[in-house]
Amino acid sequence: MKKKMWTVTPYFLVFTVAILGMAAFSVRWNMYIFAVEMMIAGVSILIVYLGLRRFQRYVNSVVSKAINGVDGVNHDYLERFSIPVVVAGSAGDVVWFNTMFRNQLCNGRDSTGDFVKQYIPNTTLNYILSGNGADVIYGDKRYTVLGSNVGTVAILYFIDDTYYKETAEEYVKSRPAVATVVFDNYAEFEHDMDDEQNAYIQVSVENAIQKWAVKNNALFKKMSGGKYLVILEEREIEHLIDEKFSILQEIRELKLASTQREPTISIGVGRGGKSFKQSDLWSRNALEMALGRGGDQVAIKTKEAYQFFGGVSRTIEKIDKVRTRVIASSLSEHIKASDHVLIMGHKNSDLDCVGAAIGLWSTITKSLNIPSHVVVRKNQTLASQLINSMNDDGCGNMFIEPQEALSIFTEKTLLIIVDTHSPSFLEEPKLYERSQKVVVIDHHRMMVNHISNALVFFHEPYASSTAEMATELIQYMGDDGLTRSEAEALLSGITLDTKNFVLKTGVRTFEAAAYLRKKGADTVEVKRLFSNSLDTYKSKYHLVSQAEIFNNCALACADEKIDDIRVTAAQAADELLSINSVQASFVIFKDEGIINISARSMGEINVQLMMEELGGGGHQTMAGVQLPNITMEQARESVVDLIEKTVGTVTQAPSK
Repeated sequence: MKKKMWTVTPYFLVFTVAILGMAAFSVRWNMYIFAVEMMIAGVSILIVYLGLRRFQRYVNSVVSKAINGVDGVNHDYLERFSIPVVVAGSAGDVVWFNTMFRNQLCNGRDSTGDFVKQYIPNTTLNYILSGNGADVIYGDKRYTVLGSNVGTVAILYFIDDTYYKETAEEYVKSRPAVATVVFDNYAEFEHDMDDEQNAYIQVSVENAIQKWAVKNNALFKKMSGGKYLVILEEREIEHLIDEKFSILQEIRELKLASTQREPTISIGVGRGGKSFKQSDLWSRNALEMALGRGGDQVAIKTKEAYQFFGGVSRTIEKIDKVRTRVIASSLSEHIKASDHVLIMGHKNSDLDCVGAAIGLWSTITKSLNIPSHVVVRKNQTLASQLINSMNDDGCGNMFIEPQEALSIFTEKTLLIIVDTHSPSFLEEPKLYERSQKVVVIDHHRMMVNHISNALVFFHEPYASSTAEMATELIQYMGDDGLTRSEAEALLSGITLDTKNFVLKTGVRTFEAAAYLRKKGADTVEVKRLFSNSLDTYKSKYHLVSQAEIFNNCALACADEKIDDIRVTAAQAADELLSINSVQASFVIFKDEGIINISARSMGEINVQLMMEELGGGGHQTMAGVQLPNITMEQARESVVDLIEKTVGTVTQAPSK
């Protein structure tokens, strides 16, 4: 439609007013100029008049076509509509509206010429006309807007369903969510403190949880053993997410001045369940996930996924060995019921993974008299020196490649997975897929996609290493055949994951080390398992020398090709932690065309949570991730963004 006359009319209107003003000034001084100006003003007035008439005819024509375009509709049909209706031209301008539209959306104002997009602020005209319709909030009303094309114009219908939408929204916000709260170190305080201190801390924690429940309009119910049930509405969950569950920090601040020991809680929340029963089940599953990740955090489970908050505290060592003894007994029974046992770890296996497997192999083969093998890719392991050492001692037949393991696999074969609990990290996923009997032994914090069909799931995130867990199991399962070299293999795994007994060491860690020392493990021989070639040593310190420091975090990128890059990167990440004020380190490297990040921490910064942001995982002090289809620079930017998000605004330290 042509609207050129209407387009220029406003300009002529302004021009006319200006000419009339000039004429009023000229009438006193020169009648000739006054006459000319009045003639020009008259012509301009005529143009304005004709433009307005033409625009009115255009509006009438558009409305007539719009109405006539709807079969069987009288001319006054849209006017008598009981809902607001507006007709928009090809440019999206309002050309007609009914009385309901004027009264409800325009407050009685004539909106002819307005752009229709101002009445549909959160969507577009094209989207509405595509047949989907749209939810629109305008003023204090909520509408469902439907539209249809009639010729070159569009008719929009505003259906006022404010009441129904607010009712539905209130229903969703008032849905109950179930939270199960547990006092993480309840047993430790009860065991280590006197009655007065224990009573004080338990009452303080319980009061804090109860006040938190009351503040959020929740139902609070105390259960036994430091557990509490909290039922609250969905709207309160959103508030708690916004404040990132500050109750975790409130509980930590209740620490005893005499011991400086912090109480912590874990919370599992089930939301969005079809029933109370389902939400309660999800809540308990979420709590198990939170505890499996080390406690002092919140896990929220919905139908779609998990969300995690907190997890900044170090895991609390459990002093009770009863569970280990029970699991050792159960594991022994499953082994005896099998005709063959395969022990497998994660891809790019390290000393902890292979060391734990060797220890279990010794007990299964020599004490339980069941044939077993350790499944490992010898050309991709980081524990090649340990494997060579076992070969020199005449135990090389314990190791087999994944393809050989697949060829001897039967229905009665038991698969023991060590040092990982994620199917995607396994040395050979096909073995897991074929296995009907699986056992998992791992110390890494729980991941969402964990193995869920295990006969025995021995998972202790507070343990220093899988080798420590295997050492404890061996003492209950039988250790008559454990040799010096096998004890050294277990000790090397503990040494690796504790960084020479610096990180994540507890009473049980030293007890396991003492036991292995008693079995003949030589710390000098263990040290030799960590020795490097001169080239690896040079590459490690070359990486360290190139590191950048951002807010107490060191970041190094291995741009050039380096032999044994995985070993070098891991050792460089460890070495960076020895730099003054560095709390976390990240080494980015490329291996087999895939970008990898090796992350380490002194414990103040949780690198597991940071790596999970990128799709990886690990431990609070040791984690990593693989990033396919990404460049080194993009990976570096991702790490810098993570540091900014986790630690604060990134400022690069000056190089000296």
